Amino acid sequence: MGGKSKGGARGGAKPGTKQAKAAAEKASQAASPQENEGEAKKPTVKQVIGGASWTGKLPVNMLSEHCQKQKWGKPEYTLQKKVSDGFVSSVILSKTDPKTKETTTLPPMELPHTHRSLAAQPTALEARHFAATYALFRVASEKNIHVMLPPNYRKLWKEDFMELKSAAVTEGKAWLYGADPFLIKQEREAAEEEAKKKKLERQMSQAKSDDKVNLGLSTSGDNTGRGKAWSRAPKVDLGNRLRREIEELLRRKTIWNPYSVKIPKGRQSQIVDECSRLGFRRSHIEEAIAECKDREEVLEWLLLHVPEDDLPRWSFPEGYSAGVSLASGNLVQESKIKRLAAAGYPAEICAIVLDKKGGDEGLAAESLQNTLLDDVAPRAPLEPTDEDIWTEEHTTLEAIFGERYKRVSKTVCHVQGEVSGLSKPVIFRFQKPSTPYPSNPPIVSILSDGLPAYIRLSAVKKVVQYSIEDLVEQPMIFSIVDWLEMNLPVLMDNPGKLREIASGVSQPDKVQPSSKPLPVRPGRRTPKPLGSEGGGSSGISVHESWEERQNTPTQRDMNQKRQLLPAWAMQEAIIQCVNSYQVTIISGETGSGKSTQSVQFVLDDLIKRDLGNIANIVCTQPRRISALGLADRVSQERCSSTGDEVGYIIRGDSKSKPGKTKITFMTTGVLLRRLQTGAGPDNDIAASLADITHVVVDEVHERSLDTDFLLALLKDILKRRKDLKVILMSATLDAETFTQYFGGPNQVGRVNIPGRTFPVEDYYLDDILRQTGFNNALAGSDSIDGEKEDGSIGKSLRSLGMGINYDLIASVVRHIDSQLGNYSGGILIFLPGTMEIERCLGALRAMPNVHALPLHASLLPTEQKRVFLAPPKGKRKVIAATNVAETSITIEDVVAVIDCGRVKETSFDPKTNVVRLQEVWASQAACKQRRGRAGRVKAGICYKLYTRAAESSMAAKPDPEIRRVPLEQLCLSVMAMSGIADAAGFLAKTLTPPETLAVEGAMNLLHRIGALDNQKLTALGRHLAMIPADLRSAKLMVYGSIFGCVDACVTIAAILTLKSPFVSPREKREEAAAARASFSRGDGDLLTDFAAYLQWSDRCQSHGFWQTTTWCSENFLSHQTLRDISSNRAQFLTSLKDVGILPIDYKEPSHSTSTNNSSWDRNTKNTTLLRALIAGAYDPQIAQISFPDKKFAASVTGTVELDPDARTIKFFNQENGRVFIHPSSSLFSVQNYSNAAFLSYCAKMETSKVFIRDLTPFNAYSLLLFGGGITLDTMGRGLIVDNWLHLRGWARIGVLVSRLRMMLDDVLAAKVDNPTADTQEHESRVIDLVRRLIEFNGMDQ
Repeated sequence: MGGKSKGGARGGAKPGTKQAKAAAEKASQAASPQENEGEAKKPTVKQVIGGASWTGKLPVNMLSEHCQKQKWGKPEYTLQKKVSDGFVSSVILSKTDPKTKETTTLPPMELPHTHRSLAAQPTALEARHFAATYALFRVASEKNIHVMLPPNYRKLWKEDFMELKSAAVTEGKAWLYGADPFLIKQEREAAEEEAKKKKLERQMSQAKSDDKVNLGLSTSGDNTGRGKAWSRAPKVDLGNRLRREIEELLRRKTIWNPYSVKIPKGRQSQIVDECSRLGFRRSHIEEAIAECKDREEVLEWLLLHVPEDDLPRWSFPEGYSAGVSLASGNLVQESKIKRLAAAGYPAEICAIVLDKKGGDEGLAAESLQNTLLDDVAPRAPLEPTDEDIWTEEHTTLEAIFGERYKRVSKTVCHVQGEVSGLSKPVIFRFQKPSTPYPSNPPIVSILSDGLPAYIRLSAVKKVVQYSIEDLVEQPMIFSIVDWLEMNLPVLMDNPGKLREIASGVSQPDKVQPSSKPLPVRPGRRTPKPLGSEGGGSSGISVHESWEERQNTPTQRDMNQKRQLLPAWAMQEAIIQCVNSYQVTIISGETGSGKSTQSVQFVLDDLIKRDLGNIANIVCTQPRRISALGLADRVSQERCSSTGDEVGYIIRGDSKSKPGKTKITFMTTGVLLRRLQTGAGPDNDIAASLADITHVVVDEVHERSLDTDFLLALLKDILKRRKDLKVILMSATLDAETFTQYFGGPNQVGRVNIPGRTFPVEDYYLDDILRQTGFNNALAGSDSIDGEKEDGSIGKSLRSLGMGINYDLIASVVRHIDSQLGNYSGGILIFLPGTMEIERCLGALRAMPNVHALPLHASLLPTEQKRVFLAPPKGKRKVIAATNVAETSITIEDVVAVIDCGRVKETSFDPKTNVVRLQEVWASQAACKQRRGRAGRVKAGICYKLYTRAAESSMAAKPDPEIRRVPLEQLCLSVMAMSGIADAAGFLAKTLTPPETLAVEGAMNLLHRIGALDNQKLTALGRHLAMIPADLRSAKLMVYGSIFGCVDACVTIAAILTLKSPFVSPREKREEAAAARASFSRGDGDLLTDFAAYLQWSDRCQSHGFWQTTTWCSENFLSHQTLRDISSNRAQFLTSLKDVGILPIDYKEPSHSTSTNNSSWDRNTKNTTLLRALIAGAYDPQIAQISFPDKKFAASVTGTVELDPDARTIKFFNQENGRVFIHPSSSLFSVQNYSNAAFLSYCAKMETSKVFIRDLTPFNAYSLLLFGGGITLDTMGRGLIVDNWLHLRGWARIGVLVSRLRMMLDDVLAAKVDNPTADTQEHESRVIDLVRRLIEFNGMDQ
C-alpha cells in the first residue's frame, strides 16, 4: 500500500501549490513515450520569450513582483488584434488606499504614437511580455534590473526605451518615468487645482502642458518615493548680494552655445509656443533662440536675463515680491535711492551713483540717463538760451494737460500718461538738465507698476535719442509725451533685445571656453622597418664605436663578469627567438640575469647588423626602484653613464637622451601614460610607439593591473606594427597563459633560462624561537627536557599570535649578526607596508652596529638608491622593505632574509563600494621570490616568521589584480586611453576578461559620479584617472586640491580606505560612545574621526610617537589604526605629487596653529565646506532628513521651539525608502541638525532594517552644487535634484547654480591641464562663490 499523500485527505496536492506544480511536472516527464512520438516538443514560455539557453526572469513575472513589492494592485493587460501588425498589449496599473479603500487606476501605459509600431508582436504572449517590459521601464528605469531580462527585451530596455525617455526629458515630460506614478498623478492633479485657484493672480494664463523643465543636467524621471514631498521639502533662499555677484559673473563669462548649433526652424516655432505658454514674451524667446542651442538652454537664458519684474509668476517662490529694498541708517539717503530706483534702474547702481554725486539726487538721475545713452556728450547751445524757456514751457503744459500735469518743483514735473493696453497708471517724470535746455534733452523717467523696468528704460533710451535727433533747440516735453503715448504699446509687444538695454546687463566677455581637450603629443616619425637603413653610415659608425669599446680593459672585465650569468649561455637562443617571432617569452629564475642581459643581447645584435642607429628599446618595470636599479646596473655593465646609452624614466625623474639612449627602463604606468597621451591626430595609439623598436615587459607573472592593461594594448598595436617586437619576461615557468594570449606556440617564441641561485637554508618560526630563545622566559625556558621544550615553544607561538612582533625581528637580527661574525653580508627584512617598516626601524635603532635603511615605493629615488651602497665601516646593513624588493632589483651583499610572510593588497568590498588596503598572507610564489633574495651572491639563510602549516595554507600564486579591484577604476583608465571608445569591448580582450554586466555597472557609476558624460571623459574623470585610489576617495582629494583643504580631504580619504579609529568593546559601549562624542561637533562621523586623528597627530609631535598609547586607550582609539591612517595618508600625498596635482614641495600644515597661510590648506578647518565635499564625493549616496511638525513651549522669555525627539526624525533614500541611522554613528541620538537637511552615507547594510553608516550632514546648497541634475518645477513649487530630492525655492536659483556648476567644471578642466599653476582671478572667484554659497547656505553672511 502506497504512503499517505501529503497533499490533503483526498490524496492529491492542493491546486495552486508548489506541490501541485511539482507533481504536474513529474507526471508530464513520466508520460508514455508513445504519446509524444512523432510530435515536436512544445516550447516553454521561457524558451519562447528568452531562447533555449536563457535562465533569467520573465518580464510579466518581474512586473508582478515589482507591483507586489510596491503594494500596488495586480497589473491588468489590454490586448488588441491588428491584422497586419500582429498583437498590441498595454498595462494598466492600480493602487488601493488601505485606509480609505479608494482605488486609483492609471491610464494604459502605451508607447508614443511615433513608436506604436514597436509594440506590435507576432503573438499575444509576446505582446503581453513586451507591455510588461515597457511598464517596468516606466516605473523602474533607474534600477539595474534589466540584466535579468531576456536578451531581446534587455536590448529594448537599453536602446529603444532609453531613447524614448531621453526624448521625454527633452520635451519636459520626465515625470512619465517616475518611480511612483500614483504619487506623480496625485501631485499633478493637486498642482493643477492650485493653478486654477491662482489664475486670477497671474499676469497671464499659463498652459500646464508639462510639469517640469529639465536643465540638461538630469537624465531620469521624477522619483519622489514618498508623500508630502513638497510640503516637507527644505526651503532654499539666495541673498541679494550673493545673487547679484553670481548673475554678474555669469553674464560676463557664460558662453552660450559655444559650438554655434542652429535650432531647426520647426523646432524654433515649438520652443516659442512652449515658452510663451510658460509666460515669457515672444521677443525675449526669439532673442534667446538666436543665442542658444536647445530648449533647455533657452529656458536658462530667459530665467537669467529677463528682469525679475517681467518673469512669469511660477519662477518665484510663493510670497516673493520682485524688487530690492536697501535698508540703511540714513532715511534721507534711502528715500533718494528709492525714487531713483522707481525709474527702473537697479537700486545698488543708484546707491553707487548717488554716492559719487555727493548725495545730489538730480545729478544722480542725470548720470544714470547718460549711462543709459553711453555717456553722450552735452551739446552746446546754438544761440543764447533764455532761462525762462523751461518756465514758459511748463505754463503751456499745464494749459494743455490740465489735471494730468503736476509741477513738483522748479526743475521737476509729472504728466500722467494715457497709454492703451496698460491697466495700471503711468506717470512721465521730467527733470531739467544741468546743461543748457533745450539744447540738451530733459531727464526722463517712466513711473508705473504695470511696466517692467527694462521696458521703461528701453522707452527712455529711445525717446531721448529721438529728442536729440529731432527736438533740440525747441520745447521738447509735449513731443516726448506724445511719442511715449504712441510708442509704448509697440515697445510693450517688442521691447528690443535685452542685451541692448542698459539695466545692469552687460555684454559677456568674448572669452574662449576654458575646458580644453587633453593635449595631443606631436606625431612621431613613421617607423622604419628593421633593416631599411642597414649599411647606412650612421649604423656603421655606431657599430664601429661599439667594437672599439669592446676592446677596452674595463669592458672586457665587465663582459667576463656577465659571462658568469646563466643568461649568457642563452644569448643566441634569445636573439634567434626575438628575430624570428614578433612576441617572445623569456622565463628565468631569480638570479638568472634575464632582466639585465636580455635587453643588452637584443641591442648588441642590432648594432652588429648595423641597425644600432634606429634601435630604441623600452623595458617596463612594475616599480620605480626596479627601473632605477636596472638602469644603473646595465649602464655599469656597458661602461657608460646612466642617461647616455642606457637611461630611465619614472614619474617625477628621468635620465634619457632622445636619439642617443638605446635602452630605457621605465615604470609600466609611464608607458601607459605615453600610450594615453601620445596618440596621433587619428587617435591611433600605435603612433605613440612610432619610434620604438622593442617593448620589453618585465615581471609579467605578477599580473598587476597595469601589466594586464598594457598587454591588451600591445596585442592590438602588434596588428598594426608588424615590425614591433614584444618581449615578455617572467620569473616563473608558467608561460602557457601568455603564449595562448598572443596566438599560441606558432606565433610566440619561448626561451627558458636556468637559475643561478646559491642554496638557501630555511628556518620557520618554531626553529627561530629555539635558536634565539625569544619569549621562552614566559613559558619557563629553564627546562632542558625535550617534551617540556616543545611545550614551551607551543606556548611561545600562542603568545606571539598572528601579528608582526618587532621585538622578535630585532632578536633575529641580533642572532644573524652573531652568526655572521666578521662577514659583511646584509640582512633584508620583508614587511607589508611603510608603517610597519617605520616601526621595525624603530626597534632596530637601539642596536649600535646596525645601519638600518627603509625601502618602499614612496621614497624619493635618491633615498631608494641608498640600499645599494656599502654600509659605514663596522656596521651591518639591514634593509626593511616592502615587496618592491621581491623581484627585479639585486642588492648584492644580502645574505640573509627575514620574511614576515605578510603583504598589503588592495581588495574591493562590494557591500561598501570601497577599496581597502588589507594586510594578508603572501602567496607561496611571492615567498619563494623573497627567499631567493638570500642566495644571489652566496649560500644564504631565510628566516620565516610563520609556521610550516601557515605556509602550506598560503595561495600558490596571487590572484590577478584585475580580480581584486573595482571595475570602475579600470574602466576609467580604459576611457582615458586615446582611441578607445568602447570600454566593454576592450576589456573583453584582456588576459582575464571581466564580466560584461560588471563593466556595465561600473560605467553607470562613472556617469553618476561625474567622471563620464555621454560615454566621454569629463574634466573630473581625467583627474580621477590619474590618482591610484578608490574613485570616491580620489574625488574627495581632487575637491580638496581645488577648494584649499588638501590635508583634511587626504586624511578623510585615508580613514575611508581603512576604518574608523574608534573602538567599541562590547562591555564598555556606553563609555566608548561618550568618548567619541567628546570629539564630535555635530559634523558627522568622518569629521569626528578626523578630529580624533588631528589630536593624536598633535600629541605624537609634542610627546613622541609611543607616548600616545595611554591617551588612545583612555579615548577608545586604536593606536594601530591611527598609525595605518597616517601611513595611507602619506601614500596618498605621494600619489598626488606623482600625478602633479600637488607640487613636490607641498608641506603639510601644522594642526596646532589656528591659521594656515598655504593656499592648499586655507580652508582645511572649514567644516561646512568639508561636509559638502564629502557629500559630493559620495553622491548619490544621500538620505533626506524628514523632521516632524514643529512643537513649541512657553518660557520666561516667550514661546520657544523645541528640538524634536531623535526617534521622530525620519530618513529616506532613493533606493530603499525609509532607512535608519546605525547605532554606532555619532548622529544616532542627535536632535538638532542646524541647517543640514540631508545626510551623506558611505556604507549601507541591511539586517532587520536598512541601516546607513559613516554619516555626514550637509545643507541644501551643498546638494545643489555637488548633487545630481537640477530640474525646475514650472508650477512654482521649486527645484528637484537627481529627480527625487525636492527643494522649495526660486526657479532662477536652479539656473544660477547649474551654470555656476558648469564654471566649476571648467575650473576642474583647467586644473587638469595645469594642476599646480596659479589659480586665475576668474577661477578664484568661482571657487569663492561656491564656498560662500555652501558656508552661508545661500545667504549673504
